[in-house]
Amino acid sequence: MNKLAFCGNDCSVCPRYIATEKGDISQLKEVAELWFQVGWRDTVVSPEEIKCYGCLTSNFCRYGIQQCASTKEIDNCGMCSSYPCEISSKTFKQTKIYSDIIKDKCSNEEYITLQLAFFQKKANLDRLHS
Repeated sequence: MNKLAFCGNDCSVCPRYIATEKGDISQLKEVAELWFQVGWRDTVVSPEEIKCYGCLTSNFCRYGIQQCASTKEIDNCGMCSSYPCEISSKTFKQTKIYSDIIKDKCSNEEYITLQLAFFQKKANLDRLHS
């Protein structure tokens, strides 16, 4: 089964999460370069800084989903009786914007990888919620 983040990101196909799990410094460097290339970081950060162990309650969550899900003691929004809510809907809208913005900033292969990991949040959560 896929490892989903609180917001529906699929960690099991995320290059950042996979590289962290493997301890692959070379791959983490590539991820840091890609994150910079698509505009998700202002600079190419170190492999240590780009590491990701999945959603932890100590992590920053730009949308507040992680805090909400933690408060409700659920693994992700798809398990919530209020899903979809205003928070998740705003996240889906922003995800669509990001998806459109980065299409021209990376290769087709990179885009597909990012699409699988980050741009199918709603579909991932809808499957769990049904």
